[in-house]
Amino acid sequence: MNSDIDTDGARIYAIPMRTRFRGINVREGMLIEGPAGWGEFCPFAEYDDAVASGWLATAIEQCTRGWPEPVRDRIPVNCTVPAVGPERAYRIVESSGCRTAKVKVADHPGSLAEDVARVEAVRDALGPEGALRVDANGAWDVDTAVATIGYLDRAAHGLEYVEQPCHTIDELAAVRRRVDVRIAADESIRRADDPLRVAVAGAADIAVIKCTPLGGVRRALRVAEAAGLPCVVSSALETSVGLSAQLALAGALPDLEFACGLGTLSLLDGDVVAAADSLRPVGGYLPVPRRPPTPDGALLATYELRDPERVTWWRRRLARVLHGSPSLP
Repeated sequence: MNSDIDTDGARIYAIPMRTRFRGINVREGMLIEGPAGWGEFCPFAEYDDAVASGWLATAIEQCTRGWPEPVRDRIPVNCTVPAVGPERAYRIVESSGCRTAKVKVADHPGSLAEDVARVEAVRDALGPEGALRVDANGAWDVDTAVATIGYLDRAAHGLEYVEQPCHTIDELAAVRRRVDVRIAADESIRRADDPLRVAVAGAADIAVIKCTPLGGVRRALRVAEAAGLPCVVSSALETSVGLSAQLALAGALPDLEFACGLGTLSLLDGDVVAAADSLRPVGGYLPVPRRPPTPDGALLATYELRDPERVTWWRRRLARVLHGSPSLP
């Protein structure tokens, strides 16, 4: 373990969400300083320590080693549309400047009518040339996925792809055989012991990768190579500090055919870095950073987690993961 990182001085943030997303209203995490800058440790509360170790490895790589040299200077990104009504969905897309939109669907049982209306509104906002993708987060069984993808594809006048329609690799493969829309694997990539299984099983056309849970930019590049599929880099709902690592991954991929899911700061009601350094898309693009942005002291104070029980929970979690994983650098 690198002894140069300041885990005792790690700052804990709590930033409200603009819309409930992934079942949370407040995003919490830790910022850790090292010799190469700052890293972000923000695994979701329900993740166990074994899963959280990948997130910590990413933060340690970021604040001690930095990242590989990029092969591009900017990344096209999609805007993210949560499970909101059609009017708000339209406004999100229209104001984003992005030509690709990712729409959350299957937020709750019986959501199809709402999902169709949301997708139709997003298509109206994008126009006929924009790319529209949906994400079900593994909510459907095979038959439901096949039927629902048909409805959503018609509502979208053509979907770019459907992300993680079902939970398992076998289910994804079964859906892919029965629909004409491309299938993207997200959870199936980062949770599989062997990412190559997704490609070998014929389960996906696209791999969605996130360096944060995979253990860093270098490890994620190896996963992308093993998957052998076109890749989309997606965020894990980080602040600009953690998002910079995802952009470094997108910048280092040999090929990048699709827009990436990295315009997610719009889901947070704040950031920990100054506005000039905040990684918010301009004209549908984000720059590839060479090092993480430095948190702003005033913003760290504004968004500091103040609940003593939650502070203790986070510090104990960091200590457990830090000393309990042999795979950390």
